[in-house]
Amino acid sequence: MDMQGVQKHVLICNGKSCVKNGGEQVAEAIRDEMKKSGCTKFIHTTKTLCNGQCKNGAITILYPDGIWYKEMDEDSGRKLIKEVNNPIPLEQKVLLDYKNHQFFKKETE
Repeated sequence: MDMQGVQKHVLICNGKSCVKNGGEQVAEAIRDEMKKSGCTKFIHTTKTLCNGQCKNGAITILYPDGIWYKEMDEDSGRKLIKEVNNPIPLEQKVLLDYKNHQFFKKETE
């Protein structure tokens, strides 16, 4: 794959726990939404194995932003792609954010 021009990388967990929680369907929904919105040239997706946050699955990670999303489903996967250029896309699903060279847990309200 030619990565020239790619601006965002979406890592979609397909480890055992995340698959049980719909990780494969999240990947399909994200990729479908990318095709519909015509952003396949600047967003790349990769299905990963376990990312070590099984209790929060299905996990999706957005880079270079460094944002980890919890409890993803098909609808939130589509919404992530629609909001990918917002300052904090899909803010209600953020588990971890990356600021000042470190990850921090998103405070729930």
